[in-house]
Formats: sequence, structure tokens, C-alpha cells
Amino acid sequence: MKFSFSTLGCPSWSLGQIVENAANYGYDALELRLLDGEVLDPVKDATKIKQAIARIRERGLDVCALDTSCRFNISKREERERQIADARNWIALAQETQVGLLRVFGGNLKEEPQPTIEQQDGWMIESLREVAQTAEQAKIIVALETHDAFNSPGRVANILRTVNSPYIKALWDSHHPYRTGASAEAVIRTLGDYLGPVVHIKDARKKDPNADTWQLVLMGEGEVPVREMLLGLKQHNYNGYVSVEWEKKWHPEIEEPEVALPQHIRWLKQLLGS
Repeated sequence: MKFSFSTLGCPSWSLGQIVENAANYGYDALELRLLDGEVLDPVKDATKIKQAIARIRERGLDVCALDTSCRFNISKREERERQIADARNWIALAQETQVGLLRVFGGNLKEEPQPTIEQQDGWMIESLREVAQTAEQAKIIVALETHDAFNSPGRVANILRTVNSPYIKALWDSHHPYRTGASAEAVIRTLGDYLGPVVHIKDARKKDPNADTWQLVLMGEGEVPVREMLLGLKQHNYNGYVSVEWEKKWHPEIEEPEVALPQHIRWLKQLLGS
């Protein structure tokens, strides 16, 4: 396995700091979600992203994924079409920069009355099939993260099975399926060949045993079964990227990246070897 971290974890760092610290800490790659502390846009920020990727590679690192904000669990067709167009812009940029994977979301749908699960899954399938046409031509993997309303590995597997494209995969986030009761073994068993070449790891513990509120913590200090996840992946010969998603951008109260990112890779190398 190879190790990366998302730039979500270091919103105050310059690109130079990101690249040098990643190399010095011993990471193999970076996952681009932010630059200059801001979420990226594939059109507006295209030049910035291309320059960043070139600088990262000059330092001997790779870019394992471009993290989009695209989501497809949307009732309005015109908004889904806008999200699909955004995904296609990301695919074009990934192809040009030779980054092999894009992350997308299902997303939560906050409407009353709430559409049925079948309706929501239908919108996802329809959207991902359209995205798949472009992804297949570009040879870029688009990975649906186990997140939001799509935490369930069974739900994600059913969607991907129906879409039936080798370029539409799953991105397993360690925390969210666990929050909804799925063990690491169950995720591996259910998603299996649908897993893409990047997984996200984070550790957390419940703030309140009676509520779904969580505090992100340093690796090994929480209750998320990251150890079981990684050992299970190793047993199944997973050779992709294990990417640290330290959500400092969204949770400024958690430890600084100078503390968290070295701690995560030390823990990973102790568990899996360098």
C-alpha cells in the first residue's frame, strides 16, 4: 500500500509547505481537495491545479486523486445536469494531468416530502451512467465515496452493480460506514471488486453515546476500526493508496497538521510497514 493525505488537512499551508512536508514526513502522494485553503473548481482553478500537480511530481510525489464536490442525489433534473457537466470538466482535467481518479458524492437530500430510496438511487444510477460514458473514453476512474446518504456499502454496491462500468468505483471512507453499523469485514465483503485505488482513513469517537455526533481524533485514539480495515485490505492484496483525510478545513478545533499528519503516517507504517 502507498500513503497519501488530502490537502483538506492543511488549509493554512502554502503549496510549498504541502509538498515539502509530504515528502519529509514520508508520504508517497497527495490528494487535492484544497489549494490556498479553498475548495477547487475544475474550470476556474485549472491553471493552479496543473501547476500544483507539476510541482508535486517534481518533488517525487504523485497525485492519487482529485476530490470533486460533485453530487448526484438531486431531484431537479437541471441541477443534476449541472453536476454531471462539472464532473465532465473534472474528467477532462484529470485526463490532461494524468491523475487517474476523481472522488464524487451521492449527497444528502433535504426535501419534504422525502423521495423514496428507489427514486434517489435511480437519480444516482442515471447520473453515474452519463458520467461513465465520459470516464470510459478518458480512462479515468470516478469513485463514489461511502458518505452522506450513501454510507451503506450495500446501497453503494447495488448502485455500482447497476451502473456496470469498470470506471465507476467506490471510495471507502473508514468512518461513515462504521457510523451506520457496517464492520470493516462487511465493507470488504460487500464492495469487493468495486473498491477503487484510493481509500480514506480517519479515526473518531462519539461525543455522546446517544447521538450521532463525533470528534475526530489522532489515529488509534478513537473507535473507528481502521486497523481491521487496513489488515483486511492487505489480506485481499489491496495495493492502492491509503489516504489520510484529516478534516482540518471543516473542524478547525482539531490538532494542527504539523501534529496530525506525521502521527498518522507513523501509525500507518508501524501497522503496515514502510
